[in-house]
Amino acid sequence: MKFNRKQLCIPYAVFLLLFVIAPLFVILYYAFTDGEGQFTFENLVSFFSSTNTIGTLVYSFALAITTTLVCLAIAYPTAYILARSGLKKKYALLLLFIMPMWINFTLRITALKEILTAIEGNIAAYPFLNSVIGMTYDFMPFMILPLYTSLQKLDNSLLEAARDLGANKFKVFMRVTLPLSVPGIISGITMVLLPSMTNYVVLDMLYNSTYIMGSLIGSFFNHYDWNNGSMISLILLVIIFIVTLVTNRFSDKDDNGRGAIL
Repeated sequence: MKFNRKQLCIPYAVFLLLFVIAPLFVILYYAFTDGEGQFTFENLVSFFSSTNTIGTLVYSFALAITTTLVCLAIAYPTAYILARSGLKKKYALLLLFIMPMWINFTLRITALKEILTAIEGNIAAYPFLNSVIGMTYDFMPFMILPLYTSLQKLDNSLLEAARDLGANKFKVFMRVTLPLSVPGIISGITMVLLPSMTNYVVLDMLYNSTYIMGSLIGSFFNHYDWNNGSMISLILLVIIFIVTLVTNRFSDKDDNGRGAIL
């Protein structure tokens, strides 16, 4: 029995309808209704008028951006060395960086908490710093892998052409390697920035208290306030959509520029 392409799309379409589109409509309904089911903008006004929600949003952004920058600063030179060096065992070294993804999340964060406690004594004394460390530890593989893939696929002939034209190692890196690795950078930023805004489990396990958007949403739903919880979820979804749109545009511009050069 043969299936055409449209028929093969049916299972995915059903999954998309049941687990993406339908829940989204449920969130939309609760976000713009009150406890009695009446249409209202009160939930939206409440979000932007509450110092608690705005403060949590700002803190989440600060934590996510800092985590992303730290991951990028560590991951890029690591991925560059692994991808562009002549190390015979670079695949084994790459495996060491992604192995934490195979270990149970609870075990990893518990071990990290014990290490931070042993170093600092009172882990709660440095909440932002330790939050960045925890998030970086958790999301580092998601930054290294796309960077490694992007750097691994670089056309060596372009690097050789730049050197033949008199460019030193620094200029070759700045003018050729770095611009051509932008897609990997953007992919890594997207995979770290967006989840780190909502992954409150790391903070919850480190401090037994949380400060970011994911925890705020969970607190509303835990108290059966689906209306405000849905509005915050919807606003966060819009923010994520805008960030994704901006990063995709940067990626498209880079692809166009690379096509013009080639």
